[in-house]
Amino acid sequence: MSKEEVIKKVNEIFIDVLENDSIIINDETTANDIEEWDSLNHIMLVVEIEKQFGIRFSANEVQGFKNVGEMCAAIALKIN
Repeated sequence: MSKEEVIKKVNEIFIDVLENDSIIINDETTANDIEEWDSLNHIMLVVEIEKQFGIRFSANEVQGFKNVGEMCAAIALKIN
């Protein structure tokens, strides 16, 4: 799965979890860019991403992500 395919799937997860059809993420997107992305929704996003991709992140990985691009790069490494 390419990084572009990962971002597309992650975008769909963001739309579903945050219940906002207008969300469009990119590599530089952070929680500051999306109003609904608070700490509780962050946990829900991580859990759903892990479920959808069949992966697990460590707590250190989750805390270390600076933006969506870093998260998607980590997903791509885990699934390939």
